Amino acid sequence: MSNVITITPVSPGALADQIGLIKAQIAPQLEKLKELEAALKSAGPGVYSGTTFDATVVDSERDTLDMAAVRAKLSPQFITAHTKTSQVRTLKVVNRVLGRKAS
Repeated sequence: MSNVITITPVSPGALADQIGLIKAQIAPQLEKLKELEAALKSAGPGVYSGTTFDATVVDSERDTLDMAAVRAKLSPQFITAHTKTSQVRTLKVVNRVLGRKAS
């Protein structure tokens, strides 16, 4: 079996339909994945071996920056001077019939 993926050129509208369909198909699986991960994490730290996979749960610390507190203490000029602006391209797919995101 080949690992090469061939993409045939199609219209942007057809691409939108394909993307939306795939997102709609995987959404329930992603929800189930979140539930299973939460259940395993609730077992606590350790290595858990299944028939095919090993899963490791680790407790760790993470530092985060409280941006609301930073903004309250720094001047708007300082924040503006140290703010980086980047150009980004975002894709949003919405079901035109049902009027909701394709997840």
